[in-house]
Amino acid sequence: MALILIQCKDSTSEQEKMEEFAQNYTAAWNSKDPQKMASFYAEDGVLIVNGGTPAIGRQQLAKTAESYMTAFPDMELVMDSLVIDSDTYRYYWTFKGTNTGPGGNGNRVNFSGFEEWNLNEDGLVQRSIGTYDLDDYLRQVRGE
Repeated sequence: MALILIQCKDSTSEQEKMEEFAQNYTAAWNSKDPQKMASFYAEDGVLIVNGGTPAIGRQQLAKTAESYMTAFPDMELVMDSLVIDSDTYRYYWTFKGTNTGPGGNGNRVNFSGFEEWNLNEDGLVQRSIGTYDLDDYLRQVRGE
């Protein structure tokens, strides 16, 4: 796992704190427990992926995570890097898995993206804007 931290704010302790947060967030995804992933967000936290419909609140966030976990039962999320810039944190990741969930076709995917986080005063994600190459993802799911 390559980890890049760019300090543009306060102290090394913030870097260490956010690195641990990001590693724990990755572990929550890999636990295959959607509630664990959602617990990293504020109660009214928001996740928007590729400009789509926002998932608002932990219940919707857990449903979003569950959709990936169900479609790719062997999914693995890898943390590639974390970039800290002022009040924004950019979490880069790689997602790997086989589409063997209900209605799946057995095709493997391996794609990368990032989430741009804004945290609340409690240190939880208030807003996350997720981005990945949807066309590349769909090609891989279709086996092209």
